[in-house]
Amino acid sequence: MFDLILKNGTIVTSRETFPADIGIKDGKIAAIATDLTDDKAETVDVSGKLVLPGAIDAHTHLAMPFGGTISADGYLAGTRAAACGGVTTVFDYPLQRKGNTILQTIEPKKAAFAEEACVDFAFHCCITDLNDGAILDEMEEAVAEGITSFKCFFVYKKEGMMVDDKTFARILIRGKEVGAMINLHAENPDLIDLYIEQFKAEGKTSAWYHYLSRPEFVEAEADKRAIHWATHLDAPLYIVHMADKEGLEAAIAARREGHEIYIETCPQYLEFTSDVYKRDDGRNFVCSPPMKGQESLEALWRAIESGGIDTVATDHCPFQSYEKDWGKDDFTKIPNGCMGIENLYPYMLSAANTGRISFGKAVELCAENPAKIFGCTEKGTLAIGKDADIVVYDPEKDFTVTACGMHSDVDYTIWEGKTFHGYPVRTYSRGKLVYRDGEFVGTPGWGKFVKRAPRK
Repeated sequence: MFDLILKNGTIVTSRETFPADIGIKDGKIAAIATDLTDDKAETVDVSGKLVLPGAIDAHTHLAMPFGGTISADGYLAGTRAAACGGVTTVFDYPLQRKGNTILQTIEPKKAAFAEEACVDFAFHCCITDLNDGAILDEMEEAVAEGITSFKCFFVYKKEGMMVDDKTFARILIRGKEVGAMINLHAENPDLIDLYIEQFKAEGKTSAWYHYLSRPEFVEAEADKRAIHWATHLDAPLYIVHMADKEGLEAAIAARREGHEIYIETCPQYLEFTSDVYKRDDGRNFVCSPPMKGQESLEALWRAIESGGIDTVATDHCPFQSYEKDWGKDDFTKIPNGCMGIENLYPYMLSAANTGRISFGKAVELCAENPAKIFGCTEKGTLAIGKDADIVVYDPEKDFTVTACGMHSDVDYTIWEGKTFHGYPVRTYSRGKLVYRDGEFVGTPGWGKFVKRAPRK
């Protein structure tokens, strides 16, 4: 009847916690009950452990060309690290360029992931050019193929990635028409350029000036502008990696008024403040948007606790330390991005284990809400018929992060020395064991493309 039974664990969903066994058949959850038995099934005793849905990291950039190099974790390394942190579905951001269609952008990525991915994967497509309107027409076809979300940048003008307000509005409107979610990186590029020019002229080039060139209000202005367009166009909007208090409050206010605004933040904005850029290794923390002040960090945690934030994802886009060193004397030469795919779930579950939030809230932020928002109908919770993406979590196991203890290809981690109280001890992807007690035991190429449902 079953292929696998997880016995005597404590099941955790966003709404309830209860003791039960889980029976798995053909990669799906087939039963949740007490005293499940099957002599032919593999049976694993998980007494004293929590049994949780696998996390969904809805924001990664694997093997992404940027800043004169390519992000250090490719499809294999990034998804291997994901599995070892309890992440069972990874969303990546292929970047469409002028002249290319959406599907031309996605298909090579899909093929590469299919060869190497250790867990399941999905895509948001970054749109940088409408190709004289052809992209707007193609969005409907892409949605039919399971690509139901698209990203815009309000920054990276010089890199050819930024969209103007008119283009953003057209994409928002079309997204609503075809049942797609539009994601946005919100910062003001002109103010950033203004500050960069000023600081470089003054010889102020340390990592600290990365933060000062992109302070709170530079992000907040772009957040508010995007919210203004989305609310007046009555279109859904998902703001990625929210880091500032003012923009956060504007997004929450719009939602209270009945508008469909979703908010994502990242662990680095919950843990670190802009003070990291004053450190000798401050360049290792350079990402965009940067970590902000203590007031913003505290506002993000309040929103986590109150339900104002919908998801926590990583923006995993790491670069090697020697590449970060390119900007040792000029912050504009530092490749932007940090790591976190293996730390996401342990970080949020540790917050639950120490009482800051509930375990149900951690599951909601890292699994259930991403699945709902982005149409992953087979993912996100422990229920009969869902994929058996399961994490077994030991609340008594303490784990201190070191670069050598991670499963990434990156040669350092911003999380070095951070201790998590409680840690995953097993990860199952569609019923297959891919991580056990600190070791990756999965298979590259196991991961499957997740074809997502359109918004209704």
